[in-house]
Amino acid sequence: MDKNSMRYFPEQDVLHVLIREGEEAGSVELSPHVTAELDQDGEIIGIEITDATAYVRDNILESAQGRLLRGIADT
Repeated sequence: MDKNSMRYFPEQDVLHVLIREGEEAGSVELSPHVTAELDQDGEIIGIEITDATAYVRDNILESAQGRLLRGIADT
């Protein structure tokens, strides 16, 4: 596979981002609900986000609110 891809699994509320094809040999938790999947060389081959709906919503809101507050402070 030449392109990254994303798949959402609504039953589990999991978002999976495929970085590149490969067999998963391990994983590292980057933050609560975010795990990097690693190949045998320790390279990232995928990212998995659990409780994805809340995670994405909360991060987008946090980013937007931060930008709005910075804009208000600049005025």
